[in-house]
Amino acid sequence: MTKKPTVLFVCVHNAGRSQMAAGFMKGLSGGRVDVMSGGSEPGSAINPVAVAVMAEEGIDITGNVPQLLTTDQVRESDVVITMGCGDACPVFPGTRYEDWELVDPAGKTLDEVRPIRDDIRGRVQALLAELLPAEADEVLS
Repeated sequence: MTKKPTVLFVCVHNAGRSQMAAGFMKGLSGGRVDVMSGGSEPGSAINPVAVAVMAEEGIDITGNVPQLLTTDQVRESDVVITMGCGDACPVFPGTRYEDWELVDPAGKTLDEVRPIRDDIRGRVQALLAELLPAEADEVLS
């Protein structure tokens, strides 16, 4: 059995975008991907609008708490997805980095955050298809 890929989602406050992305990756991967998230300046709580729009998708992120991004998290990750964290993310050779330009949901309404959530879901689905291309076709013997 091969090692599960590890994906780290990073945004400044770890309260909205990265939490939604981590929620989708956990839910859509069915445990086939190790998922972490962190922020360069973590907020005090998850954005309640992000919680609400994820609940509409059947994904519960209410128990999540913004976490400080650590160097170890980056070192342990196969893929690091940044969402506006600028130069705060340490870089290690051999780790794949992507920057997803997404609107910050802070201070936005449910109607304004839904398209951000849907954009994140699409990006997570595409990343998941890259990370686990054959998993869907595997036959148990």
